[in-house]
Amino acid sequence: MKDDLIEQYRYFLKDSVRLTIDFSATDQSRRLTPPPLEKPFEPESTRIDLVTRENFPAMNNIDLVSAVEQRKSHRIFRNKSITLEELSFLLWATQGIRRTVDGATAYRTVPSAGCRHAIETYLCVQNVSGLETGIYRYLPVEHQLLLVYEDEQLSEKVIHAALGQPFAGKAAVTFIWTAIPYRMEWRYDIAAHKVILLDAGHVCQNLYLACEAIGSGTCAVAAYHQDLMDRLVQVDGEEEFVIYLAPVGKV
Repeated sequence: MKDDLIEQYRYFLKDSVRLTIDFSATDQSRRLTPPPLEKPFEPESTRIDLVTRENFPAMNNIDLVSAVEQRKSHRIFRNKSITLEELSFLLWATQGIRRTVDGATAYRTVPSAGCRHAIETYLCVQNVSGLETGIYRYLPVEHQLLLVYEDEQLSEKVIHAALGQPFAGKAAVTFIWTAIPYRMEWRYDIAAHKVILLDAGHVCQNLYLACEAIGSGTCAVAAYHQDLMDRLVQVDGEEEFVIYLAPVGKV
């Protein structure tokens, strides 16, 4: 039984599945409407404007070679806030839009298979200047934060959902990435799921490098309680669910 499972999961890592798909029958080929760039929200929802690219604060004088060389995982953070300007930069670096093509396609600061970008970014904000403690969602089209809810007990809840890893609740902000699989399935059918995870890796690596520019650090986390983390960011766990997280703080 275990050997069968290992074989099954190794198969998932390969691209053999592509040879089994009739791409003429995908929803894209059938000319079904593509899913939107970002998850819809109520117009009256509380939204916070972020700092735009041309107004980013002066970053540390760090070149790309040094950023790559110094990149490492940090699990201990100083009790110091990050600014809204710095958070704006991190969000732009990980999911920012460079150019919108139409309501379903946009070129971003990270690569994505077929430009499908199945990732949504939620933030567990605990120590960001100007923001209340709570869960927020990044709106890349508007370059805004959408308040999901405020919660003064968030630190304990995110630690619990992260299987007791304390640094998840001691960071200034924890990035929590979800996947909306249909965005990728619309084009790639059952070949979608491997590339969604590859996309998540692209996003997180950009976060590591961007953190170097603001004197901060992060640590990618793939171990968490699925149901608790899904409930923390208020997603249904079926059409959208958490796949990755990364606490960020000053180091």
